[in-house]
Amino acid sequence: MDLSTLAEEAVIHTCPLYEMRRMRAATSPRRNAAGEAAPAPQRWCNQFVHARQLLRAGTSRVVTPNNDTLYTNAWLDLGAGPLVIDVPDTAGRYYVLGLLDFFTNPFAHLGQRLTGTAARSFLVTPPGWQGALPPPFDAPGAHIAAPTPWLWVIGRILVDGEHDLPAVHALQDGFAVRPLADWQAGTPSQARAFDPDCDPQAPPNAEHYATQVNAALRDNPPPAGHAARVARFAAVGLGAGLGTPDAEQQAALQRALDSVLPRLRAASTGRRLDSGWELPALVEGSFGDDFQARAEIALKYIGMLESREAIYPLAWHDAQGQPLHGSRRYRLRFAPGALPPVQAFWSLTLYGAHDCMLVDNPIDRHAIGDRTPGLRPDADGDGNGDGDGDGDGDGGLTIHISHAPPASEDPRANWLPAPREGFYLCLRAYMPQPELLDGRYALPPIEPDPETP
Repeated sequence: MDLSTLAEEAVIHTCPLYEMRRMRAATSPRRNAAGEAAPAPQRWCNQFVHARQLLRAGTSRVVTPNNDTLYTNAWLDLGAGPLVIDVPDTAGRYYVLGLLDFFTNPFAHLGQRLTGTAARSFLVTPPGWQGALPPPFDAPGAHIAAPTPWLWVIGRILVDGEHDLPAVHALQDGFAVRPLADWQAGTPSQARAFDPDCDPQAPPNAEHYATQVNAALRDNPPPAGHAARVARFAAVGLGAGLGTPDAEQQAALQRALDSVLPRLRAASTGRRLDSGWELPALVEGSFGDDFQARAEIALKYIGMLESREAIYPLAWHDAQGQPLHGSRRYRLRFAPGALPPVQAFWSLTLYGAHDCMLVDNPIDRHAIGDRTPGLRPDADGDGNGDGDGDGDGDGGLTIHISHAPPASEDPRANWLPAPREGFYLCLRAYMPQPELLDGRYALPPIEPDPETP
């Protein structure tokens, strides 16, 4: 294999490591829970940090932001031994802590779907740990064996609007992480300072990329089944403990970065349907040997949960194949008994196409879902809300999507405001039923809405 081909293979395999180094540097906190700043350039790990407000237009730093939950995140370093995660009793409220290893595999999930919503403690052990499991960590589901020494915990807690925030803040404060010995001794949690050694804004030139990947491989060795494959990448300057690549290696690596990264970002990660929807690729607890899918998702959707926890169909086009645009009106009609089949909740969120962000609008509504107050079911079955009975007569739920509000009262209650320009939709389905994952359930088409003036 020539050097250029090997370099492209190496970038596909290692770009999740590069993205994790970037995200750790960008999102690990500068201050601990006591408000103490870490000595520059250090940050804190082994500590939960919490988003306290629902995201609105102009307040997010990430694209396609979530408007249904508050985030509770932590970077964990298991290098000194096992850590314990304490979770509060959410009294049936949906939450999930998704655990990503440093290769971006969503290998474990804590929360309603798998471990319930009662107060519990979980023991997270580093690779190769052989100690005896003390009670209560010998109970089913209480021990998590981590594939890598560094982990990213991305938590989501359901919020039912602004009035619900104080209750969720109290729950967030109940999440904690601490070493096993401190947990056994009843010692309060205490964050650890570390140096992320990464500029998350730096362009991915060959030298910077190699520095970050080589440090990631030093701290997080690949699984045994991938070790021989990764060892081959030393020929292009990538490997644990390697120094700066030589000129020939840097040239090959730079060509690979310039060609592979745009290709990965442009690649379709799902399947586009005639209805206008794009179904995402299904994600399991490990990508296994599918390095291409792992790289695509790391670049575009890093932190994605396992599909059995949540799935996110997108729509950039209507059922006629035209891009969604605020100059037109649309409707999305769910037939009776055909709302998205979920065990937790679903929502439909709208984003501006030019920046992938929430859109400012006069009613401050960014999403419609099964918890939206005041929605009106179809009175006559045709979805236009005129009560003339010329539809199928069995009701349903119609969401009206447009820049200007519908003129009549019923459609206006179900209005999802759009910008004047292009936009796209994301349907979030948490704890989806099997038929939503295997294709037996079909989302309704996004259709022109000429009847709603």
